[in-house]
Amino acid sequence: MKFCSKCGSLLLPKEGLLVCENCGYSEKVERPEEYTLTKRVEEKRGVDVIEEERKPLPTTRATCPACGNSTAYWWILQTRSADEPPTRFYRCTKCGKTWREYA
Repeated sequence: MKFCSKCGSLLLPKEGLLVCENCGYSEKVERPEEYTLTKRVEEKRGVDVIEEERKPLPTTRATCPACGNSTAYWWILQTRSADEPPTRFYRCTKCGKTWREYA
C-alpha cells in the first residue's frame, strides 16, 4: 500500500499509475503488477436507527388547553438546575397537545 504525499489518502492503481481519488495526485509505477486492486469497497454512510419500545405513560386528570379534554398523559423531567423542582409535562389523550407545568 502506498499513500498520497499531498493529502495522505490511499493511492489506487489505474492504468500504470497510482492515483489519489481525493486530491488527484498521481505517480508512475515501475512495476504495476505489484499494485493490484482486488476488490473495491463502497463506503456506506448512514445512521442505524434503533427503535425503542415505548413504555405506556401514566394518565391523570388535567384539562387540555386546546380541546378541553380532561385526561392527559404525564411525565417529569429535570429541565432546570438541580436545586429547582422538576418540570411536569402533559399530553392530551384526545388531541395530542403537549404543555408543561412548573412546580
